[in-house]
Amino acid sequence: MPVGVQFTGTVPANATQRWFTFNWNPASQVEWNVVPTTPNPGAPQVEWSVEVQRTSATAVTYWISVHNLTAVPVGIEGRYAIMS
Repeated sequence: MPVGVQFTGTVPANATQRWFTFNWNPASQVEWNVVPTTPNPGAPQVEWSVEVQRTSATAVTYWISVHNLTAVPVGIEGRYAIMS
């Protein structure tokens, strides 16, 4: 199963940031996770959602929105796993 980090970034306090990644094979099942890189014990730091756009017969684009649940900026990694 191929896995990796597709993007990194920082989400400002109490804000939502959006990333996109394109030209993925539409026949593949890709799972997305967002992991904070800024330590902050005690509560969740981020939540995310993924939207998919079919851009052609041979490609899809993923749009990943990350919401910072805290009052301070949070560094993140956008990670993927190709399941099939």
